[in-house]
Amino acid sequence: MKQWKFLSLALFISMFVMIYPGIGAQTPVELKIPTGLEVIDTPSDSGESLLLKWPKMENESIQWSYVIYRSSSPDGEFKEVEKIESSKEYGSDNPQWFGFDKENANFHVYKVSPVWEMRDLVLRSWGGKEQTTQERVEPLKTYYKIGVTDGEQTLIGKEVVSGIPKENWYRRDRFNGNIILIILFAIVITFILHAQRNPNLFLRKIPGIDAVDEAVGRATEMGKPILYSTGYYDISELSTICSVNILAHVAKKVAQYDSRLIVPCKYPVAMTVCQEVVREAYINAGRPDAFNASDIFFIAGEQFSYTIGVDSIMVREKPAANFFLGTFAAEALILAETGATTGAIQIAGTDSNYQIPFFIVACDYCLISEELYAASAYLARNPQLIGSLKGQDAGKMLLFFALIVGTLMVTIGVFFPDAEIFNIIKQFFTVR
Repeated sequence: MKQWKFLSLALFISMFVMIYPGIGAQTPVELKIPTGLEVIDTPSDSGESLLLKWPKMENESIQWSYVIYRSSSPDGEFKEVEKIESSKEYGSDNPQWFGFDKENANFHVYKVSPVWEMRDLVLRSWGGKEQTTQERVEPLKTYYKIGVTDGEQTLIGKEVVSGIPKENWYRRDRFNGNIILIILFAIVITFILHAQRNPNLFLRKIPGIDAVDEAVGRATEMGKPILYSTGYYDISELSTICSVNILAHVAKKVAQYDSRLIVPCKYPVAMTVCQEVVREAYINAGRPDAFNASDIFFIAGEQFSYTIGVDSIMVREKPAANFFLGTFAAEALILAETGATTGAIQIAGTDSNYQIPFFIVACDYCLISEELYAASAYLARNPQLIGSLKGQDAGKMLLFFALIVGTLMVTIGVFFPDAEIFNIIKQFFTVR
């Protein structure tokens, strides 16, 4: 019986509140003029913005919105430039500027653009037609006011603040990247110094390079030549330089095994460099008389003319080993498929991400992206190259470990929102 009385009373109260909704409603908060407006230069920027800062008002309603007004003179007309909800844009949302102090939740901050001095710029098109546009010269002293509105009325503060943005020489919000860069430099220099004392440092195995002796030996046993392509670009590109370094090692093996090396080139300068590199390799192998400069020749400077020329050589000469090392474009699959049809063992390597899948499926071994650069250190055993390679590998492991630790710390930090250490770690791994 008591339960029925309780349910009846609850139903009566609910109906009463529905009929008279004013009962229990929140008392409207009186709109007040915001005070304490400040303007500060935006830290760590290139001098293109300012920060407006004002304290959070007492009994601030979520129904309110702040209105920012801007003018080029203190007595001029102030125009509305932005309207901000009162529940947003707190200083605590920007720890890169203000840190992690809890007091930062007690003031609002908003980034604004100043008024700029403009000048006319005349542009002339290919047809000789002139077109006038404007470009920014430098920021001017700009004046700001702030107001508040509830949608029905708007109150504008009497305070006028002004400022000119300044260019900062250092971005403090990217200090995390600076620390990582310094650590990586230290690791690389340490390994270079270590490699100078011991050039025979262990390097991770690269199957494609280990297979060079196998490919050259197979061609020698079969009495067939080896074909080597340095790729799409001229000798000025890093990938071509790395390919030429590998060519020196391959040429030395070819000279020792008394086989034949064919190097079709896409550029005359690359052809000249390749000739000198191969000549030196034959001299170092003790067989300068076996060097044949006519086997290193220029085919064509156009992409697919070069491709057709190399394909013709593969079909005609039937090389037992093909090396495609360098940067390749649309010709990658055409070359690799043609070589596969001749039954040659193929070793490819490229920094062209879009061509790697084609080389993987059509070649026996493939150097993936940076392995092409690592191969130079692997073969040359130069202390600087070895130290750089070891340092890069160590840096990758360090970043991988930091990524795991950072992810765990940020995840744990969700359960401890007031712990400053977790907030610092989260900001350290934030990229801006």
